[in-house]
Amino acid sequence: MDKHSAIKKIGVFTSGGDSPGMNAAIRAVVRACVYYKIEVSGIYRGYQGMIENDIVDLHVRSVSRILSQGGTILKSSRSTDFMTPEGRALAFKNLQERGIDALVAIGGDGTFSGADVFEKEFGISVIGIPGTIDNDLYGTDATIGYDTACNVITDCVDKIRDTASSHNRLFFIEVMGRDSGFLALRAGIASGAIAVMLPEEKRSIEDLVAILEEGAGNKKSSSVVIVAEGESYGGANEVARQVQERYSHYDTKVTILGHIQRGGSPSNYDRVLASMMGVHAVEALQYGESNKMVAIVNNSMVLVPLSVAISKRSEIDSEMRRISRIISI
Repeated sequence: MDKHSAIKKIGVFTSGGDSPGMNAAIRAVVRACVYYKIEVSGIYRGYQGMIENDIVDLHVRSVSRILSQGGTILKSSRSTDFMTPEGRALAFKNLQERGIDALVAIGGDGTFSGADVFEKEFGISVIGIPGTIDNDLYGTDATIGYDTACNVITDCVDKIRDTASSHNRLFFIEVMGRDSGFLALRAGIASGAIAVMLPEEKRSIEDLVAILEEGAGNKKSSSVVIVAEGESYGGANEVARQVQERYSHYDTKVTILGHIQRGGSPSNYDRVLASMMGVHAVEALQYGESNKMVAIVNNSMVLVPLSVAISKRSEIDSEMRRISRIISI
């Protein structure tokens, strides 16, 4: 493939929900651009900043000491204006005036849906980097932020278990995952949860009570149930209420972890993954690629069409479900 020499200036932005490792990806994009002698600009607040012309030129020192920071230095937002043809036209006009002829979009499903439409309407080259703690983008084995969020959840559950075992308590811990149970399942296995409630798998309250009774029969002094926020009963509070009506063996408590799952310094894995994806995104644009997402598949970097990445969600690993059931007794 011949190198595409037309790319002179790349704009990088983050959009949608923030995730640990986004700063590492921004840093990698900027430094790769400097390495390849391409100008680079940072677009603040995603698509909204693009519309409002909130754009600054970046250089090597602009991204110093951000590798270990959570969140995103470029900020993030969800833009309803960008959903309109007029908003997208204004965004493109601002990019043209800045001399930006290619974009690196860091985000999730909504970010890539917008990028897909934008590229098709105006022909601007776009490469996506998957940044979401949900790990639900199709076509990649991992997304930036997922590993860190799993570690945060596991650490929190470990601490909660200390008090649960001290008071013979049953804790229902709600984690993020409106449509996807990746976080809940992985954290459940890592933290030794007796059961996991997933959006992808409707488990009855009677089934859950049976599992708890089996645990009591095995002389468990406390139990932890991980509940994804999008499971069918409506979250941990409702699951706990229905279980308490049927099963009063434990003193039942609910903890909703909330946005603590998004924060914190990114893990080693997320820093390295983000760095690799950032460099590959710039190189993909150099070689004339567009409307694709950088993905990791079997430990190798590949490109997946954005239309494919947003066409469906990644499915929970059935083997992980099986393992979770076996080792939770």
